[in-house]
Amino acid sequence: MQPSILCYKLLKHYEGCKLEAYRDGGGVLTIGYGQTYHTDGKPVRKGDKITKQQAETGLTTILRTYAISVYQALKVNVKQHQYDALVCLCYNIGIGGFERSTLLKLINKGGNIEDIEKWWLVWNKDNGKVVRGLTNRRASEFHLYNTGEIKYFN
Repeated sequence: MQPSILCYKLLKHYEGCKLEAYRDGGGVLTIGYGQTYHTDGKPVRKGDKITKQQAETGLTTILRTYAISVYQALKVNVKQHQYDALVCLCYNIGIGGFERSTLLKLINKGGNIEDIEKWWLVWNKDNGKVVRGLTNRRASEFHLYNTGEIKYFN
């Protein structure tokens, strides 16, 4: 499976695109669509600048890694929109967080949608504090997972 346009649309909405390096809510240097590394593997540094085309290319290149990780971690078949939502989540919480998550274990065991929603929505904190933007993002991701439709909660 590969991420569809729905995955990119949702990611771009919540990540936004910044062409100059900035510190995200957790203080991590970031650029483009929430990227912490450039496509050449070098970490983002203070003062880095990229073009819009580099941001687009970077997102496509880096998202491929997350998409592969989600695909490999899934032990059950999911629909395209569910895969897209899981890739969006993984992109934000990281591959390690996703692979160790109760959410992934639940999906792989065929858990019910209410429990999936519960464990999806717990990923709304940064440094232990609930962040409204993450709460909204998780709600949008879960909505995509559950319905196949994009809905923004901000």
